[in-house]
Amino acid sequence: MASAGESSVPEKDDEFYREHAKDFVELHHQITTSVDLLDSLESFLATFQGDLTAVSGQISDLQARSKEFDSRLHGRKKIERPLSQLISDLSIPPSLVTNILDTPVGEPWIALIEDFECRLQMVKSRSRVKAARDLTELVEGLRIAAATKIRAFFNAMLQPIRTNISTNMNVLQTSIFLKYASLYTFLQRQAKPVAQEIQRAYVGCAKLYYETGFRRYARSLGYIKALIGDMTAEQGPPTAFVDVNRIPFAKLDGPNITLAYMADDKAHKAPVEALFRSALLVLLDNASAEYSFIVKFFREPVESSVSSSALKSPMFTPVGSTTSSRMGHSRLNDESESDGETPGGRRKSIRQSQSGTFLSLEQEKEHKALVDGIWKQIMGPAIQYLQTFITSALEPVPPVVPLLTMIRINEVVLSEAQKRECNPVETFLIGLRLTMWPMFQKEMAGHVDSLKKLVDGAGAGYLSRGMVLKDSWIQLIVHRYSALFTAFTALAGEEEESMLFSNLSRLRQEVIRLITTQAGKLKDPVQSATYLSTTYEIVLYNLSVSLLGPQLITRPLT
Repeated sequence: MASAGESSVPEKDDEFYREHAKDFVELHHQITTSVDLLDSLESFLATFQGDLTAVSGQISDLQARSKEFDSRLHGRKKIERPLSQLISDLSIPPSLVTNILDTPVGEPWIALIEDFECRLQMVKSRSRVKAARDLTELVEGLRIAAATKIRAFFNAMLQPIRTNISTNMNVLQTSIFLKYASLYTFLQRQAKPVAQEIQRAYVGCAKLYYETGFRRYARSLGYIKALIGDMTAEQGPPTAFVDVNRIPFAKLDGPNITLAYMADDKAHKAPVEALFRSALLVLLDNASAEYSFIVKFFREPVESSVSSSALKSPMFTPVGSTTSSRMGHSRLNDESESDGETPGGRRKSIRQSQSGTFLSLEQEKEHKALVDGIWKQIMGPAIQYLQTFITSALEPVPPVVPLLTMIRINEVVLSEAQKRECNPVETFLIGLRLTMWPMFQKEMAGHVDSLKKLVDGAGAGYLSRGMVLKDSWIQLIVHRYSALFTAFTALAGEEEESMLFSNLSRLRQEVIRLITTQAGKLKDPVQSATYLSTTYEIVLYNLSVSLLGPQLITRPLT
């Protein structure tokens, strides 16, 4: 029983499994399918993870490219304005070309040439840019055309001087040359040979103009001097010893000057100091005006630069140069304000010239040498004619008072020439000073010696030779001494006052000796004292009159 029961159990299990075998097989297939699905899902997830990693990399790529695009866009926006300015500066407007080629030189050319030179300099400074290189031939042709027209324009303006000496040089200089000075400056920078040609042409014309004018004027003054006749102060009555109407010739704002046409009037006469004064004033006005014009017109030009807008543009600022540029600017300011030292250790002074531009000390010397050289070429021959006349005016040497009047006006004109900063005229006038002062000293010494000989009883006297002294002669000498004192007081300047009155003091001692000697010849002491008293009263009266006005000197006491 037991074994039969035990054998029935496996049979039941087998039956169970046989009945459910199909289910188990189906389950097995489902499990196998699930495993396959899981494997497929695992493979898909692995592929998806790889795809996600790739997408993430692409997104990072896109973000980096987006930032790059943003940076490039910002850079292009930043450079857009300077680039637009560069394109504008490197372009030559058709109207500019037409005006240079087809229109005559005139007032519109002042702004036209300034604009063209700015563009010309821009093209030269950007020679590495292809667009600038393409424009080189065009701007060079325009430069030559502009220089040719400007040269013809200035030569035409010089034609009136060549043909007519009566042309008003001052009007021509101020109305034409200085007005169009910027055109000449353009030639100095862009066509130097043409500028030098115009300079030589002007120097030739101006030299002819002044040489002819001063030759005629000096000749006229010579004619008038020949008509002076006996106008010397050493002759005539005592009242004629000093002509008070001639003392104002020592002033800058004195009587009218002698003009050339006055030589045609045979009745016209003028003292030598009036002619001398006229010659100096004519020289001062013409020479200083010419010097001022040369300084303004023929000055060395400052190097041209590109426009201020272009200079501020980043297109013209090399990388890394900002700091050095600022340092350079700061250094220039320091030098201009404090005369500091350059890196080489040499002191560099920066000054402002008459033309308004800032020049170093070396540049100022070169500029002055250039201006003086041009002036001497123009005015040298004219001054020679004037020098010849002045030499003839001083031969024979004029009397003391006219000579002192000439010396005084020379000093006044010299002071005015210094105010006008006309250096060559200063040199000429200083030469006259060195010539006339020794003449004056010699004349004064001659008067003192004559009185000394008269007092000592020598042959030659102050007024006559070999004659016995008379009271009338003593009074004449007293009048003349008083007149000299009056003239010296009116003509003495601060610098030469001590020297003048030192000479006058020597003369006074001899006059006192003369009066004392003459009084000593009277035997009666009362008469001698009366004579001294009367003579000194005459002297005091004449000297006191001089304090009220030189015109009263002509009133005699006896």
